[in-house]
Amino acid sequence: MRPMRRLTATTASIALATAGLIAATGSTAHATTTSTTATCSQAYLPRPDSSCQPGALNPNVTQANIHSTICVGGYSSSIRPSTSYTNALKVKQIAEYGYTDTSTADYEEDHLIALSLGGNPTSPQNLWPEPRCQAGGSTAGDKDTVEYKLYKAVCADTIQLAPAQHAIATDWTTALAAVGIN
Repeated sequence: MRPMRRLTATTASIALATAGLIAATGSTAHATTTSTTATCSQAYLPRPDSSCQPGALNPNVTQANIHSTICVGGYSSSIRPSTSYTNALKVKQIAEYGYTDTSTADYEEDHLIALSLGGNPTSPQNLWPEPRCQAGGSTAGDKDTVEYKLYKAVCADTIQLAPAQHAIATDWTTALAAVGIN
C-alpha cells in the first residue's frame, strides 16, 4: 500500500512540476504560485466561487438514461478520475483560492455536481478544493448528505435530473429545499 501512495504523490508532483506549479528540491516539493493574489474567493464558503467552479455536466448522462447510468450501482466509481489527476488539480486550486492551509489532506477535491447526479468527472469547472473542516457553517460531509438525498430522489423518479443538478450547482446548502425535499 505505501508504494502505491508514493507513486501517486510522485505522479502528482511530476504533473505539477510540468505545469510549473511546484519546484522540486531533492525529495521535497514546495508549492509555488505565479501570483500572490488568489483568483478564486473564499467568501462563498461552504460553496465554491461560482466564477471559478460553476459546475459542469457529463454530456453522457441525460434524464432519458439515468436508469442505465447514474442509477446503476458502481457508476460513479467507474468514471471517477484518478487521484493523480485530482491531487494535482487540488494543489493548483488551493493556491487559486489563496488558502493559508496548503495541506492537501485538509481538502476534498469535490465535484460540485456529484458524479451520481451527472456531474462532469474531470472538468476543473466542476472540481474544487472543499475544506474538510467546518467552513461557513457546514462540512464536506454535509454536502455528501445533500448529494445522496438528491441522488435517491432522482433515481426514484421523485424529481427530474436537471432541477437537481441546477439546485446543487446554484447553492448546495439550499438544494434540497429548492427541489422540495425535506
